[in-house]
Amino acid sequence: MVQKKEKRPRGRPRAYDPETALARATDAFWRAGFSGTSLDDLSAAMDMNRPSLYGAFGDKRALYLAAMDRYIERGRQGMRAALDEAVPLADGLRRVYELALAMYFPQGDVALGCFLVGTAATESVADDEVRRKLGEGLRTFDRAFEMRLRAAQRQGELDADADPVALARLASAILHTLALRSRAGDSPASLRATAEAGIRLICGRPPEKRTRRQS
Repeated sequence: MVQKKEKRPRGRPRAYDPETALARATDAFWRAGFSGTSLDDLSAAMDMNRPSLYGAFGDKRALYLAAMDRYIERGRQGMRAALDEAVPLADGLRRVYELALAMYFPQGDVALGCFLVGTAATESVADDEVRRKLGEGLRTFDRAFEMRLRAAQRQGELDADADPVALARLASAILHTLALRSRAGDSPASLRATAEAGIRLICGRPPEKRTRRQS
């Protein structure tokens, strides 16, 4: 009796870690943008051949959209932890900006800036889905700031007549400035000074000064 040889699947087996592979793809897109990142670049970065890459993530565009989702979700989680209501508002904002700068300036590497601002802003001109995800991502960060600002208002850290929605957009605008200027060559020290000026503007007078004035 002749034994039939078991057919081996073509391409690389699906023995990979999806999170690691997606993180590597994100890094590749982050450095060169969507258009500047080839399938060969992605295959090398993810240590996956093309058939396995397609089988796991779909085409290049689908992989990029998944990278956007990953970046936005990780950003949301990081902001939620940094803006813990147990931490004073100014310190929470400072923690968010420090987390951002750590991402924008990888240790021992060139400044990358923000993944969304640096890549999706360009692609959104011609791709409706990228534009939609970009808008959702920015609004996600706005809402994270707004929730903390409303809590600060309830706790007396902000004046009662402060506008949490407008201040949240201002807090996000500081993030965008840090992202753009990091890629433009500004130093981390100068960007920290910018963030500190923004924090003072958002928080206004220290709580003790507000209390004395109102008493």
